[in-house]
Amino acid sequence: MLIDSHCHLDRLDLAAHGGSLDAALEAARARGVGHFLCIGVSADNAASVKALAEHYADVDCSVGVHPLDLQPGEDLALDWLLRELDHPRVVAIGETGLDYHYEPEAADLQQSAFRLHLEAARVTGKPVIVHTREARADTLALLREAALPQAGVLHCFTEDWEMARAALDLGFYISLSGIVTFRNADSLRDVARQVPADRLLVETDSPYLAPVPYRGKANLPQYVREVAEFLAMLRGEDFEAFAEQTTANFQRLFPLARVAG
Repeated sequence: MLIDSHCHLDRLDLAAHGGSLDAALEAARARGVGHFLCIGVSADNAASVKALAEHYADVDCSVGVHPLDLQPGEDLALDWLLRELDHPRVVAIGETGLDYHYEPEAADLQQSAFRLHLEAARVTGKPVIVHTREARADTLALLREAALPQAGVLHCFTEDWEMARAALDLGFYISLSGIVTFRNADSLRDVARQVPADRLLVETDSPYLAPVPYRGKANLPQYVREVAEFLAMLRGEDFEAFAEQTTANFQRLFPLARVAG
């Protein structure tokens, strides 16, 4: 069984499945995907991801505010986040983190929100899902400052081995998406070969970043199989063993997730 450890089910382009999320999930299940983690990115979509997790037995969700969804002048409240996290199908916090590629001018706002999410992780014990882009030093500094007792994950990892190793040293997991299949992703493939087997997750980040051979098209949870097959081949591992290992890793990182046996 495979798990799509990071997807945005409320944002999928469902044209390939007649507009039906049921059909999209069934197509993924038919390809061996047994569970989905639907990711929160804003206060506005917290209710929708929770509703999806309540509706589908094989979907859990996270709640948080993406660094690019923060509004200038908005005071993100810890009380609000803790209330949203107090739900049996909310198994993680985020996605949160830092993105200086698109909004370097919002660094202070992003750092403040990231600290708040990390504090929520400390209070609840739930793992944090981290987005980081062109913010290596500050991301690692804030993770070290938080010194969380539980693990988290750097999702859709696109940085170098030095950053991956630093995150691993902090107890974090590394999740890889379809980007690893892209022609110009040699440095990321180097990372993919080196991540310890017991600290690796796979994801689609759908509807974004479809893997080869679907690059440029809308991404779907069913394509997590392409990501996993590519990584197993890259690492010289048996696919079934790789799928079993990454599923076990997901269950270890997200112990509240209701993954079927």
